[in-house]
Amino acid sequence: MSSASTVPAAPPRPSGVTPTLSAAPEVTPEPNTRLLLILLLAAALLPRLLLMPFNENFYGDAVARTELAERWVRQPHLITSYGDGAYQFGPLHLYAVGAALKGVPDKALAGRLVSLLFGVLSVVPLFLLTRRLFDWRAGVWAGLAFCVWGMHLQMSTTAASEALSLFFMLWVFALIAEGLDENRLGPLFGAAAVLNLACATRYDAWMFMPLLCGALLFWGGDRVAGFTRAVSFGLLCLPFPLLWMQGNEMAHGDPFFPIHAVEQFHADWARAGLARVGAWRYRLENLGFWPGVALLTLSPGVAVLGMVGMWRSWRERPDTRWLVLAAVVPAAYFTFRAVVLLDFQPLGRFTVTEVAVLLPFVVPGLEAWRGAGARKAMAGVSSVLAVAVPLALGLFTFRADGRWQDSFRPMSPTSTNPVPLMQVARFLREEVAARGGAAVVDQDPSYLDLQLAFFSGLPDERLARVRWETFRKHLREARPEYLVRFDNGTLVNDPGAKLEGRTLTLDGVAYEELDGFSAPLHVHRRR
Repeated sequence: MSSASTVPAAPPRPSGVTPTLSAAPEVTPEPNTRLLLILLLAAALLPRLLLMPFNENFYGDAVARTELAERWVRQPHLITSYGDGAYQFGPLHLYAVGAALKGVPDKALAGRLVSLLFGVLSVVPLFLLTRRLFDWRAGVWAGLAFCVWGMHLQMSTTAASEALSLFFMLWVFALIAEGLDENRLGPLFGAAAVLNLACATRYDAWMFMPLLCGALLFWGGDRVAGFTRAVSFGLLCLPFPLLWMQGNEMAHGDPFFPIHAVEQFHADWARAGLARVGAWRYRLENLGFWPGVALLTLSPGVAVLGMVGMWRSWRERPDTRWLVLAAVVPAAYFTFRAVVLLDFQPLGRFTVTEVAVLLPFVVPGLEAWRGAGARKAMAGVSSVLAVAVPLALGLFTFRADGRWQDSFRPMSPTSTNPVPLMQVARFLREEVAARGGAAVVDQDPSYLDLQLAFFSGLPDERLARVRWETFRKHLREARPEYLVRFDNGTLVNDPGAKLEGRTLTLDGVAYEELDGFSAPLHVHRRR
């Protein structure tokens, strides 16, 4: 039955273009879609399985998220606000990790399995989105580039929330593309429902509510139909945000309390960055941050092709402009804040949705090259770089510490903690936890104490953590035999602590420093 809507169909796609990777003029029939998806899922799973034994929870607050999920498992309830157990994180990811913890007792693995599952599944909506906008060939190449995307390899093998969030966002985009292409509201309603899930996972998804409403409003030539799409989509986006805002209003007197907490973190980091490098260098670094992350993590070939394809599609395919805006507007907004307002510090993980949106435009970018030979050469070079760049970056940062390694590690396929920290963690796990002992853990300004406690294998009742308000209570009850101190840690400033040479006295108990460990960590044993 024909639709009653007057929305015009999408503009016709360019015809007569020779398939990018074939010299034959005829178009190859599309293979079975289910088979293509199975092959892409296998291609996405393989490199991530190879990294699983080596990667560790480090970036993206993976450890903090896992510990909050553990608390929720001990006392399951509906999280309604920042102070109700989610803090600055979206509650849905905590539920997902908590569910995994019920089936997987290894807390270092449970959250990573959640990311692995949704990280691999993300190739499905990416393929469907790209196939809908262009063709199946573009979908396959976008999927293959996604499979070796270095930063996503890390995100889908650690317990942070980006893999889950990106899965939802790609699903949103795929449903919107379906709704616009088929001139139906049903997929748009589904996209709004999925966007609720994305907003319950990460706060950077909230920006896409007004952005996509605006894109839907101006898509096509019929403004009445556009208004209908935008309003209905926008209203269906609101259930979770409104409930979450109400919970935070009641608990903290501010409906945007968690977002303001996140903003404060970034403002503090921005001030620290300005103090470290100065205003003009800070502006220059952040001006090129988004394209720089794309070039480094997708590889230069894939990123450039995606950017060229995006520009070409904007000019020749007005029906794809909504997706271009989904990448460009957030990047421009946060770049403006970092470069002009100087109140935001961008992180590689914040770019994941915008960088992922480059992938559907890779083949259109490749088609911009004139001549089948030039296209084949560019495709070959880009394919090699797509594998070689993340491989080199992963090897460079793997279990290696240093200025450059630490700078590139957040975007590397490999995620490993500082070598001195893991050395102490192994000692605590094998020599203290295994023998029923207890330990004091200093508070580190860089939050490395969270990492140490997580990997130590010591249960909370056998840890006296300076970061906790119950530190003295745990200290009295656990009577720890070992103490771990950080350079620049807060323990030495405690009124009950005194450091003299290699001896630290805490509440009248002396702890002697042991040999064999490296700064910034120091291990002491009770006399």
